[in-house]
Amino acid sequence: MIVRRFLVPVLAAIVVGGACGGDPPPPPPPPGPDMDSLRAYQDSVRSAEEARRRAEAEAAAQRAAEAARQRAVAAARTTLEAIVFFDYDMSAVRDDAAALLRQKVAILRASPQVRLRIEGHADERGSTEYNLALGNRRAEAIRQFLTGFGLSENRFEIVSFGEGRPLQQGANEAAWTRNRRGQFVISAGANAINPAE
Repeated sequence: MIVRRFLVPVLAAIVVGGACGGDPPPPPPPPGPDMDSLRAYQDSVRSAEEARRRAEAEAAAQRAAEAARQRAVAAARTTLEAIVFFDYDMSAVRDDAAALLRQKVAILRASPQVRLRIEGHADERGSTEYNLALGNRRAEAIRQFLTGFGLSENRFEIVSFGEGRPLQQGANEAAWTRNRRGQFVISAGANAINPAE
């Protein structure tokens, strides 16, 4: 009897709990995207990717253009600083020197802020005084050649070192040929060099 009194309420609780309780059923899955939404999303992803590729290509092109400009500026500087040579005991501009000087003219026209110091040199033959005068005549001949193309004379300073600064040591024709020269130093506007157009 005691067992029945105890058992009946427990069974009733189990039956009621089983009928009413338990986990609720899972919610239905959300509806999937419709085809228009899916296409719009894919289009926006594709557009973003294309924009990123275009930006990267533009940046690469700008870097390449700047690198090419820097190479052109370096080449122009090398041309401006290139040495010209003279024949023995002469101050006339040789044909090979004239071709190089014309290249300098084109760069100087494109680079109005650039100024040059033209240094005249001679080989060791002759007196110190004679070689100083010869170096001066060579520097002046170069300046006259450059100004003959319409460049202002005040863009050029001339100086003679005579035999005092040999490019190559030696008392032979190979050394003397190298030491009969005109050298160029950029005295102003080194950061404003523009390649010839």
